[in-house]
Amino acid sequence: MAILLIHTGGTIGMIATPEGFAPEPGVIEGFLDDQAGAAEGVEIRAFTPLIDSANATPADWDRIAREIAADYDAFDGFVVTHGTDTLAYTAGALCFALEGLGKPVIVTGAMLPLTVEGSDGGRNLLDALDAARAAEPGVWVQFAGRRLHGARVRKSHSRAFDAFNADPSEISPRQPGDRLRRHPIAPTRIAVLAVAPGMEESLFEHAAQVCDGLVLRCYGSGTAPNSDGLHNALATAQARDIPVIAVSQCPEGGIAFGTYAAGAVLRDHGVIDGRDMTVEAAFAKLNHALSYSQDRTEQRARLGRALCGELTPEA
Repeated sequence: MAILLIHTGGTIGMIATPEGFAPEPGVIEGFLDDQAGAAEGVEIRAFTPLIDSANATPADWDRIAREIAADYDAFDGFVVTHGTDTLAYTAGALCFALEGLGKPVIVTGAMLPLTVEGSDGGRNLLDALDAARAAEPGVWVQFAGRRLHGARVRKSHSRAFDAFNADPSEISPRQPGDRLRRHPIAPTRIAVLAVAPGMEESLFEHAAQVCDGLVLRCYGSGTAPNSDGLHNALATAQARDIPVIAVSQCPEGGIAFGTYAAGAVLRDHGVIDGRDMTVEAAFAKLNHALSYSQDRTEQRARLGRALCGELTPEA
């Protein structure tokens, strides 16, 4: 089987430097050269320069999706090696960008570089290559012996090898379609804003004035301060007709509009119920919706329905 390995950078391919770990060309290639048979049928394409995932942007998501789409027919599966800090954003973005995906795309990385004794990178990379040959079609994250849903995954630990979790979904991490269709990811201005007691609400107003869309991280199951500042900011967003999508600050459970009266400020200003989406998926999906169409009705329709298992459909 032919596998395309897209190496973006990240911890898995780093070396120690006086300033700390940094990406180094050749690390992935050297590791696979030492693994008998592991690199058979694998073509490696590395970003130049390699990046720390803290510096990844939606333009990098688009580049990965373009690489996959350009040679889709030539390969049976794809592996993306990526830094862990923003890996969940990239996995979600690929779910939205690659409609009709009929092959596995496996995103992986490491908490310790391959160049460090005791690294988890070797296991993760070899598991990812195996998954690219055998997994169901869709975007998956292979990490610490587990295969996780690419549109529901989140980084839940900053140091542990088992750093990622994902809520289960009966919907595969892919948008259905009879052929691959790549949706370009355009530059957009999105703010992620978290409510907090006594927060400085002028920041919300400024974001509502200048951004193309907002992700609002609410309390619990969907509450927010019933304050003049938040009312005014959401009214500004509504007047400008920009989409605002709400998700919970809690890592599990999601939100449910209407549970508490304290969530009325959101409903009254047309905020979209993100239900049980992660903040990573919500950010990537909002970027996708804004890139997909200039029509606000279409944007809101895409944001409100499950495209690839990123949220649980309403009963």
